[in-house]
Amino acid sequence: MDEALLRSLTPGVLAVLVRRGADFAAAEDAVQDALVEALRVWPADQPRDPKGWLVTVAWRKFLDAARADAARRRREDRVDEEPAPGPAPAVDDTLRLYFLCAHPSLTPASAVALTLRAVGGLTTRQIARAYLVPEATMAQRISRAKRTVSGVRFDRPGDVATVLRVLYLVFNEGYSGDVDLAAEAIRLTRQLAARVDHPEVAGLLALMLLHHARRAARTTPDGSLVPLAEQDRGRWDTAAIAEGVGILQAALARDRLGEFQAQAAIAALHADAPTAGETDWVQIVEWYDELTHLTDSPVVRLNRAVAVGEADGPRAGLAALAELDGSLPRHTAVAAYLHERDGDLATAARLYAEAAHRAPTLAERHHLTRQAARLNTGHP
Repeated sequence: MDEALLRSLTPGVLAVLVRRGADFAAAEDAVQDALVEALRVWPADQPRDPKGWLVTVAWRKFLDAARADAARRRREDRVDEEPAPGPAPAVDDTLRLYFLCAHPSLTPASAVALTLRAVGGLTTRQIARAYLVPEATMAQRISRAKRTVSGVRFDRPGDVATVLRVLYLVFNEGYSGDVDLAAEAIRLTRQLAARVDHPEVAGLLALMLLHHARRAARTTPDGSLVPLAEQDRGRWDTAAIAEGVGILQAALARDRLGEFQAQAAIAALHADAPTAGETDWVQIVEWYDELTHLTDSPVVRLNRAVAVGEADGPRAGLAALAELDGSLPRHTAVAAYLHERDGDLATAARLYAEAAHRAPTLAERHHLTRQAARLNTGHP
């Protein structure tokens, strides 16, 4: 069963149902029912036109649900709109669907969560991790968002800033998580940059390209993580770096600084350093100061503490870290790294082991466990 094919077809099928008049919540439920049916039927008999099959089944599921609703008589008129058998049109509706999901009746946070779940294909757990909230909290937020838009016709494009946030989170999950969504996020951001003249759209595209350029060097053949300082820079994609830097410079020249441009500037400084030792950490700290002013994000402050530790020494980094909530994801791993830099290897080994237990991914857990073992071997 080709689950990647199902994931890639889902946005287009959902868009067809919404375009035909289905309210978003009911359409999303119908598409999920169609996917379940596909998992049951396709292994034995996959259709020649998978998207057309999903559209037909999802539409019928929607009609079945609509007939059972209190507004049965009005909704049964849509039976006449059932598409004729035949291939579905090859139209990429994904970006349009992102804008429609950023509905004015939703808060930006709810719109992002709903889009990531319904269109991006992320699980509730993955979305909760991105927002640093419990999974149950995120499940409630998504349910409330679906209730809010129940019965609402999705015919008004939403806010560009909300769509950018969705694309950013989709890319991050594809870059560091279990589902490979990074390339899809870059593709959609390119489409958005071609349609919308805005420096933050360009900033996000530059950020994605600069991070994606390092992807081949981020892991070993067995899947182990390779820290940035230890990566083989010869494996970085220099063409993607050059493109990202060029896009970023054009955006910064417009003097309308935003969060994604600042993040891209930090990524560009890493990409520009021939070796880890030649990284301009002082300038990176300055960019983190700008980013903190723009977002006041605890994750940004955590990353800034690492940069301060590199620019001004590990004790300065630990002082910056002490100002943050210790329950913040990766806080313990950062503390371990800075204590190791400061020469306190026993504390560093203990913190690496603690961080491994809290790691959000298996690859990160293995990496932190190896770091603790490395120090414990030298200092039993």
